[in-house]
Amino acid sequence: QVQLVESGGGLVQAGGSLRLSCAASGNIFSINIMGWYRQAPGKQRELVATITGGGSTKYTASVKGRFTISRDSTKNTVYLQMNSLKPEDTAVYYCYVQSLYDYWGQGTQVTVSS
Repeated sequence: QVQLVESGGGLVQAGGSLRLSCAASGNIFSINIMGWYRQAPGKQRELVATITGGGSTKYTASVKGRFTISRDSTKNTVYLQMNSLKPEDTAVYYCYVQSLYDYWGQGTQVTVSS
């Protein structure tokens, strides 16, 4: 059984910062990609950022220069540092892990007030 435990969401004013964390535990082997997706009300889930085991990163255009993804492979943990937050960043953020299978976290709410 695999568990993804997310933390770090919350309410912040526009221009503020938050840091999300996601720790994977259980029978999980050879993690390849770790990342974050988000889903705003009435919208489809979208990719925010991913990072490979080799450290290669990918970001959606709207967060480039503001968000930074990183991982600690020794702890099977992925982080998302979010700076200069905007109201349009408001969404439920989901952790994603790809190994033999795909795994998703339960989601953490991020709300940015204007």
